[in-house]
Amino acid sequence: MSEIEIRPAISSDLSYLMKMDHSVETTHVWQMDLNTDLAEIETRFREIRLPRAVRLEYPQNAQEMADTWTRKALFLVALAQGQPVAYLTVEISQSKVAHIADLVVDLPYRRQAIASAMVLAAAKWAGQRNLKRVMLEMQAKNHAAIELARKLGYEYCGYCDNYFANHDIAVFFMNSHKI
Repeated sequence: MSEIEIRPAISSDLSYLMKMDHSVETTHVWQMDLNTDLAEIETRFREIRLPRAVRLEYPQNAQEMADTWTRKALFLVALAQGQPVAYLTVEISQSKVAHIADLVVDLPYRRQAIASAMVLAAAKWAGQRNLKRVMLEMQAKNHAAIELARKLGYEYCGYCDNYFANHDIAVFFMNSHKI
């Protein structure tokens, strides 16, 4: 892996970031089972293997990034040989949680620990601002992102049905201890 630099985004990064391959290929998804009766509501996610790999489109519109990037509490990019190859955005909730909504690594740079480094950089930033926790959001179909969250010690903390514009389920993972 080449040397990676992580720094705050600047406006000239946006054209590179919008051209990245935001999709992900997956062979596993989390399937939600919902059981309800008068006295109980039970939601269960289970990992299932798909019969073949599917391409999962990114649930956010990358073209809107140019209009919204300055509204983020934190917008980091990772550079390889001076070119942006990944980005991460953070919003801060009213409950003092750093919410990582966007985490994208361009296809040729995946599986090189760049996403892990970016999450760790965001957590360090959050800790310096006395935020309580860091939360990651992702599609329930994004197996790679779920595995990343679990590898980094984040724990499942909830879901929201029809969360994304494409009506996919979002799952949320939060670091298990205060920063």
